[in-house]
Amino acid sequence: MNPSRVESRFDRVALAVGALALVALAVRLVGLGARPVHWDEARVGYWSLRYLESGYLTYRPVAGGPLVYILTRTSLSLFGTSDFALRLPVALVGAALPLVALLFRSHLDDDETVAFAAVLALSPLLVYYGRFARGDVLAIAFALAAFGFGLRLADGGGRQNAYGLAAAVALAIASSGLGIVALACLAVAGLLVFDHAALLRSSDPAAMRLGSLAARVRGNSTPAARAVLVFVGLYVFTFAPRAGVTDDAGLYSPGTIIAAIDVALFDSVRRFLGVRVEHRYPGGTHEYLPYLADFLETLASAALPVTLIAVAVFVADRYTSGGPRTVVAAAVYWAGATIVFVPMLTEVSAPWLGVYAVVPLAIPAAVGLAALARWGRRALDAGDAPRVAAVALVLLALVAQTGAVATSEVYAPSDRDTRMAHYAQPSHEFTEFRDNLSTWVGPTDDDAVDVVYYGSSMYVGDGVADFPPVPERWGERLPMAWYVHRTGADTRSVTSPVELRESVDTTPVVVASADERSTLAPVLEGYVAHEYDTGLWGRPIVVFVRK
Repeated sequence: MNPSRVESRFDRVALAVGALALVALAVRLVGLGARPVHWDEARVGYWSLRYLESGYLTYRPVAGGPLVYILTRTSLSLFGTSDFALRLPVALVGAALPLVALLFRSHLDDDETVAFAAVLALSPLLVYYGRFARGDVLAIAFALAAFGFGLRLADGGGRQNAYGLAAAVALAIASSGLGIVALACLAVAGLLVFDHAALLRSSDPAAMRLGSLAARVRGNSTPAARAVLVFVGLYVFTFAPRAGVTDDAGLYSPGTIIAAIDVALFDSVRRFLGVRVEHRYPGGTHEYLPYLADFLETLASAALPVTLIAVAVFVADRYTSGGPRTVVAAAVYWAGATIVFVPMLTEVSAPWLGVYAVVPLAIPAAVGLAALARWGRRALDAGDAPRVAAVALVLLALVAQTGAVATSEVYAPSDRDTRMAHYAQPSHEFTEFRDNLSTWVGPTDDDAVDVVYYGSSMYVGDGVADFPPVPERWGERLPMAWYVHRTGADTRSVTSPVELRESVDTTPVVVASADERSTLAPVLEGYVAHEYDTGLWGRPIVVFVRK
């Protein structure tokens, strides 16, 4: 084939994928800061802001991967302490996700590559959680990149693919604890594909294939060693502590760099195993079937077209004369392992878990969409009006379903009927608290208390919540803690009306559980009470604002 023609084809595909990445960026940035933050987002924002202020960061498995805090701190420092800046790093990575489709072009046709990028750009579940300050989209994005680099490396690609694979694996692990699960599920898929090849008469024996792989590694020992260094370097950079206090080990403190590297390489593993494995059982276990049912319900409600097309393509690809294709089989095995293991190993049943299955399912779904488009194009060329109409109706139904979910779920205000929103997402009315808090607090004074949290349910001692782990009662302050802290307000906790009376003359805002309203109203004369739900339903709070 003419090299210029190959280059021209690649340019067209790259341009189309790049255009879809721009579309992905647009749909993720529109109204990015409109929705009040979820409790998990509030945690990320609060501790990222504390990191920005103190320079102190250390890996705590209960708070998720360190990468999201490193990225969020940078965003908050550059763009200010807004909900938009809080979510921006995840939005940018989510927008770049379609570009990963280019790593698969040697295993996908041109139209399949573009369709793959389109699914990654516009899938409602990926758009919703690509506008959400958690590490899940980061983790699955880097896991997909690892898959792509791994395929290219297996095909005999250059050493840069080994470096890309190492970097992607390290960043996936640093994004979230579930990033490790995603990579493990991908490894399961790889083993199944490797084992499946043994059933083909044309395939070499497994021992011979393993020997060939070992020989390739030995023949490329220098690039392999450099790839290991890339992994270790990124792992250390993300997991090493940053010291805000001179006595702590810090990556940027010359006298403690060795200690910081030791913490990153070894203590991080001990912490992860201690929190996620050793101390999880038996108290951290849960029933499996309800979590699995929630996971499948998320796929059915938010990613039904992708799921159905992917399953149909897998069956057709597996039992046709030319199949199965390695990339299709591996992607479906990856998604299947995810559906089995993610509900088992997660600690919270939440809609964002669906992204771990939707991304691998996007590959066979893209194959199906491209085949459908080709079938329709042939029918159009042949003048077959019924087939053209059938294809048009199917594509219209897919677009309509995707648009309907996006309109009602991604951009609409959250309420209890929103399937992609988790319970800990405040209702739309909470926007009033966010937008008015700085006005209610007014100019902050170092000698005055600006916000008082009242009641034993919200009582937390000074400095206890500066970094995780924190008392469970601090969770009752979410998502207010993020909004209060970003205003620069000084806070105090009290548990009795007597203590509260001492602050009445100087404190502009008092926050309490809604159950305390009748107790506080006589004490807080001259204050106006506002009630908000801090979840999609339930967990109401009352906010007293001094007139």
